[in-house]
Amino acid sequence: MIALDSGARLWAGLVVTPSSALMFIVGVLLAGALVGEFIAATTRLPRVVGYTLAGFVAAAFGHGVTMPLSGAAQVVTDLALGLLLFEIGARVHLRWLRRNPGLALTSVAEALLSAVAVAAVLRLFDVGWQTAIACAIIAMPAPAAVSGRVALELGAAGQVTQRASVLTALNTLYAVVALTLMRTWWAADDGRSLSQALAGLSISMLTTVGLAALLAVAVFLAARRLDLRNESAALLVFGLVAFAIVAARAIGVSTLLMPLLAGLLLRNTSERPWVWPRHFGTSGGALVLMLFVIVGSAWSPKILVAGGFAALALLAARFIAKTVAIVALTPMAKASWRQGLALSISMTPLSATALVMLSELMRAEPELAAGAVPIILASIAVLELAGPIAVQIALRLAGELPPPQRRQKKEGR
Repeated sequence: MIALDSGARLWAGLVVTPSSALMFIVGVLLAGALVGEFIAATTRLPRVVGYTLAGFVAAAFGHGVTMPLSGAAQVVTDLALGLLLFEIGARVHLRWLRRNPGLALTSVAEALLSAVAVAAVLRLFDVGWQTAIACAIIAMPAPAAVSGRVALELGAAGQVTQRASVLTALNTLYAVVALTLMRTWWAADDGRSLSQALAGLSISMLTTVGLAALLAVAVFLAARRLDLRNESAALLVFGLVAFAIVAARAIGVSTLLMPLLAGLLLRNTSERPWVWPRHFGTSGGALVLMLFVIVGSAWSPKILVAGGFAALALLAARFIAKTVAIVALTPMAKASWRQGLALSISMTPLSATALVMLSELMRAEPELAAGAVPIILASIAVLELAGPIAVQIALRLAGELPPPQRRQKKEGR
């Protein structure tokens, strides 16, 4: 009887008092939506800027997310970024790289040169080698969230938009693999034998690839019977991707690499073009909105002061290196100089991908990550507002934005 009474009281408490996680999600969604719509109505900037601004205000009043990510913030970030990476992977046809080896070379060059430049510049600020290398790897990828969302909202289409998707997918792949290899090397240095570290790496990578293959097969089988352009069918795919991401988190494999590989496998093992509502419709769009608010709140005045000048140096070195690599290889990549410059500007943002990689590093190597935290978080804070604007400028420079009248008609205004 006592147990039944206790259970009834517990259930009543759960019903009457909403969980902190639910309140967090509702608050993030409302704040982001309101500020995003205000920005869209009063300026010509993307709504993404408003989502981020909501996070900035929350952080300024001491309500930003804590690092490493946990709880509701971790769940939302994993799901939103995983969905975006799966989507961008499923839109990248690797045969394009075979037909255009200059683009493949550009991908490797911009990722490698930016990492080397960042590590070298941070060493000038007396940052330790291991911390400098960690920051260089984390700063390597351009975020799928920013470039994809801005292009979608503005209705952009063309060579620069497509090439930005390819480069983003590939440099994310490089960065996650590089960080995994670096962590394996450190594990060997911390007392584990190299053979044990490599065995752990092999198991982790095989598990990641296996889970990605299962997800790709599941989506393929669903697509054989359903029209993925229908939102109800897209919701099923959304559920499959979300389940795989939750499984990846539970197993302990990369929630960045797994969905990206699944999308790449799906696109490049079939000739069928995969088309579904962008961000899987309303549910995915809400998650992406919350993702921008969360990332925008991942800073504090103390972090900005601690990471300040080193972060600015990192961003300058990263932008210059990516621009030099992309523009220099523009003729080989069969693009115009204008397209090359626009593409390099579209690679400017640093956002959710870097935040998740930093969070994982903090869990795995807390002592090493301590030196990288202020630099990376300060860098994200600077570019979280500037990044979407840079992508908008790049798309306008490339001439890939539709006329305002057509864009308004598309949005139903």
